[in-house]
Amino acid sequence: MAERSFQHEINSLRLGAGEVFRGEGILAVTKALLQSGISYVGGYQGAPVSHLMDVLIDAEDLLAELGIHIEACTNEAAAAAMLGASIAYPIRGAVTWKSVVGTNVASDALSNLASPGVKGGALIIIGEDYGDGASVIQERSHAFAMKSSLWLLDPRPDLPSITAMVETGFELSEASNTPVILELRIKACHVTGQFETKDNRKAAISRLAPTGAPAAFDYGTLSHPPSTFTHEIAKVEDRLPAARRFIREHHLNEVFEGDMADIGIIVQGGLFNSLQRALLRLGLSDPFGASRIPLYCLNVTYPLIPEEVAEFCASKRAILMVEEGTPDYIEQAVGQVLRKAGLSTALFGKGCLPQAGEYTSDVLAAGLAAFLAEARPEGFDAAPATALVAQVEAHRTQAATLIEAALPGRQPGFCTGCPERPVFSALKLAQKEIGPTHISADIGCHSFGTLPPFNMGNTILGFGMSLASAAAISSNTGKRPVSIMGDGGFWHNGIISGVAGTLFNKGDGVLVILQNGYTSATGQQFMPSTLAEGHRAEQPMNIERTLRSMGVTWLKTVRSYSVGTMKKVLQEAIGSAEKGLKVIIADGECQLARQRRVKSEDAARLKAGGRVVRVRYGVDDEICSGDHSCIRLSGCPSLTIKPNPDPLRDEPVAAVIQSCVGCGLCGEVAHAAVLCPSFWRAEIIQNPSRFDLWRDRWNKRAIGWLHGRAAS
Repeated sequence: MAERSFQHEINSLRLGAGEVFRGEGILAVTKALLQSGISYVGGYQGAPVSHLMDVLIDAEDLLAELGIHIEACTNEAAAAAMLGASIAYPIRGAVTWKSVVGTNVASDALSNLASPGVKGGALIIIGEDYGDGASVIQERSHAFAMKSSLWLLDPRPDLPSITAMVETGFELSEASNTPVILELRIKACHVTGQFETKDNRKAAISRLAPTGAPAAFDYGTLSHPPSTFTHEIAKVEDRLPAARRFIREHHLNEVFEGDMADIGIIVQGGLFNSLQRALLRLGLSDPFGASRIPLYCLNVTYPLIPEEVAEFCASKRAILMVEEGTPDYIEQAVGQVLRKAGLSTALFGKGCLPQAGEYTSDVLAAGLAAFLAEARPEGFDAAPATALVAQVEAHRTQAATLIEAALPGRQPGFCTGCPERPVFSALKLAQKEIGPTHISADIGCHSFGTLPPFNMGNTILGFGMSLASAAAISSNTGKRPVSIMGDGGFWHNGIISGVAGTLFNKGDGVLVILQNGYTSATGQQFMPSTLAEGHRAEQPMNIERTLRSMGVTWLKTVRSYSVGTMKKVLQEAIGSAEKGLKVIIADGECQLARQRRVKSEDAARLKAGGRVVRVRYGVDDEICSGDHSCIRLSGCPSLTIKPNPDPLRDEPVAAVIQSCVGCGLCGEVAHAAVLCPSFWRAEIIQNPSRFDLWRDRWNKRAIGWLHGRAAS
C-alpha cells in the first residue's frame, strides 16, 4: 500500500515502439527502466522519488512477465548492496532512494561498489532538493559522486530528456565500468509531458533466463587490498577518460545558441526549466524556450568535459554558472578549466546568485539581472531587467506592509487523528509531575512532536538513531532520557544501532516505539511488521517478539490513544529504580491508512445493506470554560475555537470541526489531564438494527423527560 495507487497508470508501462506515453516523471522513469532491459530493481522509499518504488510494486505483475526481480529494501545500504550483482555479472540493475541522507546510509556499500566497478549497467536514482521544498538536511550528492568517482546525471526536467538519460545512463555505466547516479528534483519527478516509447526489453540474464552457474572467482573484482590499489588507478586512467569520451561522443550535454553571443550561461540540467522561466520574465527568451543568451546545459554534472567547457566559453567575454546548492563544486571546476585553457572569460556565479538555498524563478531572475549589469553584453541595456527585479521586490515589500505584519509560519504537523499525537500528550502530562526529561527525537512523522504545541526533542541525528544518540545522556545528566522511534526507523536502523548497541553496553534509557504499521512519512508503504493485507502473504515480523529475543526484559505495549495509561507507563519507566533499557510500544494504526481502509470497508458493507457505525465528538458550549488546555495538550487540527454563544461570557469556546475522524483523543486528553467534562461522544448509525431503533426511541424519551424536569 502507498499514499496513492498507480494501478490506473500501470497500463501505460506496456506501451510499445512508436506509441506515445503521457503522464508524470516518475512513471516515465519506470517506463525507461523497462525499456533498458534491467534484470533487477530495488530501493528505499523517500521523497521526492518515493513514488518510484510505489509504481514498481504496483507493476509487479508486469515486472514478473519481464523476469525482473524487485526488492523492497529495509534501508538504503541494502539497496546499494543489491548493485553488487552487476559487479560479477553482465546484468543491468537500478536502485532508488532519497538523497542526501539516503546516500549517507548507503555510503559504505557505494564506496565498495565504486572501487571494483561494474560489468553490467548500474543506475542509482536519487531524489534531491534544496531550500524550503526539501525535507532533510541541505547537502549535495555532487560531493559523493566526486569522492567515489561515480558519474552524476542531472537531466533537463522534460520527459524525453529524462527517459533518454535513464537509458543512456546504463550505456555510460557499461562503457566506463562505473555506477551512474541520476538525480531528480521533485519538479522533475512530477512534471507531466509525453514521449515516444519503445518496446519493453527482457534481459538476456534474468529470473526467466538464469545463468545456471555462478561467476568464476576473480579476486580483482573484490574491494579489498591489493585489488583496491589497482582500482584506484583504473578510476582515473581508464574509467574517467572512457566516461568523458562517451559523454562527448553521444552529446549528453546540450548547447542552445542565442544572438547575445558575447555572454553565456552554464546551467545544471535540473535547473533548465526554472532558468528558462526567469529568462522569459526578463524578455530574454520566448514562450517556446528560445533563449537570446547561449546556454550550455549540463545533463551530466560530473565529470565535466573540459574540451566542451572551453569551446563554449572561448568566444565569450563573460559566463554565468547557475549551480544550485553549496559548495560551488562546478563553478570551481569551470574556473580551473578556463585557467588551464588560458581563457580570459570572466566567470560569474555565486556572487550574483545566493550561496545556498533553492533557485526559484524569482531567485534566478534577480541573479540574471545582477549578471547582466556586471557583464554588460553588447547591444543590450540591462537597466529594464534590473528595474523589473526591483519592482517585484517592491511588490513583495508592499504586500508585507499592507498586512502590517510578516505572514505567520505554516508549520507541518500531525494529521487529524494521528495515533502519535496522544503519545506526546501523555509525555507532556508526565513531565508535569516528574520534571523535564531529555527527549531524543528521530526522523519520521513523529518528528512533528518537536513543533508546537509539544516542543519536544533535543536532537535529531538520523533515521532510527534516536536511542543511539541518547547513549551518553543519562551518565552526564543523572536522569534517564526518553528516545522516540517509529516502527519504520526500528527496522531501518534502530534495531542494530540503537537496541543492540544499548543492550551490549548495558545502557539505561527509555525507548518509545511508535508502531503505526507503515512507513507513514513517505506514504504508508509496507514494512516487515505491517499487518495489513497486501502483495505479500508471509507472516509479518513482530517488534515485541524481536525485542524479547534480543534480551529486552522491561517491555510494555500500550494502546496509543490511551493517554492516561501511557502517562502512567512513561512515569514508571522514567522513574524506575531498575537499571537497563525499558521499551514502550505505542500501538495505533496510521489514521490516514485506517481511514482509507475503513472507508472502503464501510462502502462495501453499506452496499450489502450492513450496519455501519461512525463516531463523532463535540464540545458542549454551556460546559466549556474557555480554558483551552485541551487544545494545548492535543494540537489536533479538528480542535479549534469559536465565539462563545453565551452573551454574558467573552472567552471563545472550544469546538470540534467536520474534519474530525472520531479518534477520541480530545476526550482522552481531557480525562487524563482532569480538565473538564465538556466533550461529548455520539454514534451515527447507518442501516440500524431493531435494537438500535428501540434504544434510540428510549433515549429520546429519557432526554425529553430530563429536559422537562430542567424546564420546570
